[in-house]
Amino acid sequence: MFGGPNPSHLAHNLTRFSQERRMRLQLCIFLSFLLKTLSAHNDFYTSIGHMTDLLFTEKDMVTSLKEYIRVEESKLEQVKRWADQLDSLSITAIQDPEGFLGHPVNAFKLMKRLNTEWGVLETLVLSDTTEAFISNLTMQRKHFPTEDDQTGAAKALLRLQDTYHLDTNTIATGNLPGVTYKSPMTVEDCYELGKIAYSDSDYYHTELWMSQSLQQLDQGEESTIDMVTVLDYLSYSIYQQGELERALEITKRLLSLDSEHQRARGNLKYFEFQMLQQRSDEEEAAQKQRDEGTVGNKTEEKKKGFKEPIPERKMYEKLCRGEGIQMTPLRQSRLFCRYYDNHRNPMYLLSPVKQEDEWDRPYIVRYHDIISHSEIEKVKSLAKPRLRRATISNPITGILETAPYRISKSAWLTGYDDPLIDKINQRIEDLTGLEMDTAEEMQVANYGVGGQYEPHFDFGRKDEPDAFKELGTGNRVATWLFYMTDVAAGGATVFPDVGAAVWPKKGTAVFWYNLFASGEGDYSTRHAACPVLVGNKWVSNKWIHERGQEWRRPCDLDQSK
Repeated sequence: MFGGPNPSHLAHNLTRFSQERRMRLQLCIFLSFLLKTLSAHNDFYTSIGHMTDLLFTEKDMVTSLKEYIRVEESKLEQVKRWADQLDSLSITAIQDPEGFLGHPVNAFKLMKRLNTEWGVLETLVLSDTTEAFISNLTMQRKHFPTEDDQTGAAKALLRLQDTYHLDTNTIATGNLPGVTYKSPMTVEDCYELGKIAYSDSDYYHTELWMSQSLQQLDQGEESTIDMVTVLDYLSYSIYQQGELERALEITKRLLSLDSEHQRARGNLKYFEFQMLQQRSDEEEAAQKQRDEGTVGNKTEEKKKGFKEPIPERKMYEKLCRGEGIQMTPLRQSRLFCRYYDNHRNPMYLLSPVKQEDEWDRPYIVRYHDIISHSEIEKVKSLAKPRLRRATISNPITGILETAPYRISKSAWLTGYDDPLIDKINQRIEDLTGLEMDTAEEMQVANYGVGGQYEPHFDFGRKDEPDAFKELGTGNRVATWLFYMTDVAAGGATVFPDVGAAVWPKKGTAVFWYNLFASGEGDYSTRHAACPVLVGNKWVSNKWIHERGQEWRRPCDLDQSK
């Protein structure tokens, strides 16, 4: 019978591995009194800041695990070996949690460990502990990352692979740009990525990661994943991409290892039939062309010199890689740096700030050394307990809701939370000359594994009349964005329509107007936050609204202003 592998049908091949993972998860849950501070959080993978808590927790659990092993040495030898391996990893990771989790493979593996690999203790517990112990195990499960977290972290790796044109071996060996904590992937890790892609009918990535699993098996890496299982996924994913000949070769290799594999035997016959049919169709088409004569293609000739416009998605990804930036030397020569006091503002008359032109159209400026390290740490400490999955404004209803194209967590801060927030708001007002009383609260965002925010407008368009109706302060006239961390790789703010890219630099802020002085939206400000490849990205922003700016930025019909 023809078909592809069903993950549920493969369970018998992974029984021992699955039992081990269940046992480890149960022990982790038993020790999870350390996790109570995490109980209000979910979507761990969307915030590196929250994932650092998991890393500290994991370190503490390893310590407790080793004590449990000391007591139950005779029964837990297998768990002890696993704990020893994880102990060395935790010692390294705990020295710089955010840096460690800035490597997306480390983040994915953390999700994978806490969601699955700690689950191998259940069988042993059921045979040798009290009912209260089991009850505690079950109760504490809710404090751990979920299957959605593991899947989200896996899909983030696939997204990074596509955006930054990374081959599977580069990711699997941990050789990413700017990494401090190199972390190779096992056969099981690669297999898990391929299986998640397969579940989404993403046969392209299934092939890539099953091929990587196979390569590592061929190189002699020990694994609980058998080669037959990998070949089964690989042959079907290749077939689904239309490569019959390769699918046939992989199926023959599978059958050389397991000649009784029923699905592979059925697929072999089906692939051979399809190959014969394909050749027959090709010969028939060739004969028909010979009979009719070669017909020249006289239509739809492209004009010389004409270039197809680059789709927004491709332009966005190119800019994220630092490619396709559309700044001519002449325009570049008109961008300057200066000391800026905003028309002799008293706050900056004696100590002007450093201002740099980042782009001309739209006009984007960067302020250097505009927020100190101590202020950044204070803002982060205020925001971290409040971080929740970031939302977007529904263009129809105006209601805030989560979206798969915005992978981060955010918190909102006001002067009631700490006087520092009022101080920072006043700083923005002094430098922009715009009223802050009608601006939105300060939003602080921390990006997760492959964290991003795909192309969007900050302002409400004409077809979104109710976008900010509930605020009663008009449209978003301008955006102020603080960069609160450096990012080792990725994480740029890009403007696909104009080919602009602005890179994060700790302690700086960028500012641009979303609306012309006429009140019309500036569509060239459509922008995106590129996926964070390596590092931990924290930003904070103020969305400044129209209300209150009547005398500070008077209306003008000239849309160049």
